[in-house]
Amino acid sequence: MKDRITSTITRHIGVISESSRGWRLELNMVSWNGAEPKLDIHDWSPDHSRCTSRGTFTHEEARVLIKLLKKEV
Repeated sequence: MKDRITSTITRHIGVISESSRGWRLELNMVSWNGAEPKLDIHDWSPDHSRCTSRGTFTHEEARVLIKLLKKEV
């Protein structure tokens, strides 16, 4: 049986893009399984109950990501 993975968004930094279904590609500080929060990029459902991995970005998403990161680091 797999252990349940937990996530806690400790700080919302910004939205990179949003799909027509309401899922949002977000940059957040997230604590996974109670660990120290890290910068995190995932597609999140509208209520933040589910997320999917993300490894590719459109040019526009990359521009927004760079802008958000410049503010953050």
